Amino acid sequence: MAPTPVPEPEWPVPRLSLRIEDLAHPGASIFLEAVNPLKALRAAVIASFTWLYTPATVPKKLAHSSCPRHAVHTLTLILRHMPGVAHATGGVNNKEIHFSLDYIAKSAGRARHEIQGVLTHETVHCFQYNALDSCPGGLIEGVADYVRLRTGFDPPHWKQKGGDDWDAGYETTAYFLAWLEERYGDGTVQELNARLNGVPYDARIFKRTTGRPVAKLWRIYCAHLEERGSQQRVD
Repeated sequence: MAPTPVPEPEWPVPRLSLRIEDLAHPGASIFLEAVNPLKALRAAVIASFTWLYTPATVPKKLAHSSCPRHAVHTLTLILRHMPGVAHATGGVNNKEIHFSLDYIAKSAGRARHEIQGVLTHETVHCFQYNALDSCPGGLIEGVADYVRLRTGFDPPHWKQKGGDDWDAGYETTAYFLAWLEERYGDGTVQELNARLNGVPYDARIFKRTTGRPVAKLWRIYCAHLEERGSQQRVD
């Protein structure tokens, strides 16, 4: 007997749209051949909601922050010629993701995986909380890459690494957040995100969530990576 399909949560998915500024660009055909635009965007939105907003795991006092931003009414994906990879922009109600056709063309060898990964990262920026724009950029980018990591669209060049800064951003912070989620339980990152809603950034959100300050957590994490590396070298 086939398993019973699990219905998607009734998240407030915004109206989704697509604009391609140069259909003759090789990146345009690669994009359209690799993914279904509607399904890809919707999957990115659902991934953002799934990994950042799970009310059952967030303390009651933060319950008001445990649902996605209802204010986002439209999300537009714009494929265009530009340097770099992608970025998200827009106001409270209308968000845009600008995605480089040039980058898509360079990613032809693994187009579907990379396109979905980039879309997931940028869509998170449209829905995550940011402490009234005072949150460190490294944490903002780390949360976006954390969701990308959890959805399985991390690129092959990503590596776990320690170093001096927990908020170096991107995959460095993403793996750190994933470790926190594993160590302190499901909902840890959701709670950190909730604590960034409507108030200025305060690094004590880590201690309030885990019981330890972020500097201590980072030292433990780096020691964990070093120990694991030593074991692998012995093996």
